Amino acid sequence: MTFGQIKKILPELNALEFQLENGTFVPSHFHVTEIGKITKKFIDCGGTLRNEEKVNFQLWNADDQEHRLKPEKLLGIIRLSEEQLGIGDLEIEVEFQDTTIGRYDLDFNGRNFVLKNKLTACLAQDSCGTPPQKQKIAPSELTRQKSGCSPESGCC
Repeated sequence: MTFGQIKKILPELNALEFQLENGTFVPSHFHVTEIGKITKKFIDCGGTLRNEEKVNFQLWNADDQEHRLKPEKLLGIIRLSEEQLGIGDLEIEVEFQDTTIGRYDLDFNGRNFVLKNKLTACLAQDSCGTPPQKQKIAPSELTRQKSGCSPESGCC
């Protein structure tokens, strides 16, 4: 989800709810403690120089049970961060502390914002020497495929 997308969604909401992909909700008394622009300049394992920019939201589970962040308040913080930090329509990454500080992509399911698990990946598979991933086939599928090869033939 991008900064522009969240700005379109927020005015339509009465309340802010964030949930993890497993269905667990971020406690409703969370705060967005910071919004920032993160710039990452790095070299991948194939030697290619890369630049990445994202908007970072940090969610904090406060002990303050009396206050709830409203959509219009978050929209105001977003607008201020755009002005003060020069943030454009970048992808949003969310930091949230569960057992450790996790980084998540952000999505919206029509009702709640969803913290999507991030995955690592090799960005230079064609040049760093990692073998291509093999297609995974369930053992039950192997018996259905007729290869014409018997175990004693030495072809498999």
